[in-house]
Amino acid sequence: MLRPSIPTMDARIAKPPPKEADPHYQTPEHREWRLAVMRRAKWCCQHPGCSVRYPDRLFADHIVELRDGGAPFDPENGQALCGAHHSKKTAQARAERAKR
Repeated sequence: MLRPSIPTMDARIAKPPPKEADPHYQTPEHREWRLAVMRRAKWCCQHPGCSVRYPDRLFADHIVELRDGGAPFDPENGQALCGAHHSKKTAQARAERAKR
């Protein structure tokens, strides 16, 4: 049996690059927007039928994502979502974006 001519990577020791937050999320304007969205939602996930409340993991989510032209600091473009619903919505938006 011949050895492969291209060396393989050992996935057990390969480390992904460190995650870096978009500078937008570090601004005072974003923090104010997040607080306004969370207060309006009364610190509760706004997905229909979900009952996750603060201090559980909640995200201030842009309804129309920034990459899709959503208003970055308009509270009307925000909703509070728990981690599970935020992940599902984000994955769906990425899939839709990939189709275009």
